[in-house]
Amino acid sequence: MAGISFKTQELYALVFITRYLDLFWSYVSLYNTVMKLFFVSTSLYIIYLMRFKFRATNDPSIDTFRREFVIGPAALLALIFNYEFIPSEILWSFSIFLESVAILPQLFLLQRTGEAETITTHYLAALGMYRAFYIPNWIYRYWMEGVVDVIAVVAGLIQTALFADFFYVYFTRVLQGQKFELPA
Repeated sequence: MAGISFKTQELYALVFITRYLDLFWSYVSLYNTVMKLFFVSTSLYIIYLMRFKFRATNDPSIDTFRREFVIGPAALLALIFNYEFIPSEILWSFSIFLESVAILPQLFLLQRTGEAETITTHYLAALGMYRAFYIPNWIYRYWMEGVVDVIAVVAGLIQTALFADFFYVYFTRVLQGQKFELPA
C-alpha cells in the first residue's frame, strides 16, 4: 500500500462512522443498512491492513499531514452549519465537511514524493470521481424533487476543487501512458 496516505484512510473511516451512526436508531431499508455497514467495515479493514499486514509499506516520515488541521475546522463548521442542532445532525454535517477535505493528507503525500504508482493514481481518480458523480445527483434532485442540500453541495464543490490539480496531471499524463509526476 505504498503511496497511500494512512491518515487519509483514517479520516475516511471517521467520515463513515460519524455519518452512519444512525444505524443504531434509524432503519431505512436493507440495502441502505448493508451499504452503510459495508462502507464502515471496509474503511476499518483498510486501516487494519495498512497498520498490520502491510505496515512496511507505510512511511510515517512522508505521511506528515496533521489531521487536527481538518478535524477541528470540520467540527467547528458542523456546530455552526447544520440543519438541526442535535447530535445526529451535527455528526452528519461533520462527516460531510470532513469528507470534503479528507483527501488533503493524500495530496500532501503526493506533493512530498512528487510521483505515484499508476495503481495509486487510479485509486485516487476513483475517489475523486465518486464525489464528482454527486454533481449530477444534485442536479437531478433539484429538478425532480426541488431539493438543494446546501451543506453537501458546498462541501462537494470544495472536494471536487481539491481534486482539480490531481485530475489535470492524471488526464494529461497517466491516461496517456506516462508516469504520474507532479510538474516541477
